[in-house]
Amino acid sequence: MKKAILSVCLLAGMAFAAAKSYTVSFLFPVTVDGMELKAGDYTFELHDQKIVIKHGHQTTEAAVKVETGDARYATTTVLYDNSAGKYKVSAIQVGGTNMKLVMN
Repeated sequence: MKKAILSVCLLAGMAFAAAKSYTVSFLFPVTVDGMELKAGDYTFELHDQKIVIKHGHQTTEAAVKVETGDARYATTTVLYDNSAGKYKVSAIQVGGTNMKLVMN
């Protein structure tokens, strides 16, 4: 009986430890930390001060600074820098949260 309770507690703890996954859409090709990503829908997770962006088998990681906004963002919004002629992701405002991820 103790083993069953311990197993349930362990599984519950692992479920809480899993990172929450978010969705972001890039309307055109972008660059994230030097990696070029095609336009499309991606999922991402935040691990400490690192964002992990996934699309199929492709995975990209980038260091981010997590900032807290005054209010929740209604939708996930991508902020770009286009100074070099290519769209580079400079920040992502995460919809449903007050979290802004600023690329380092």
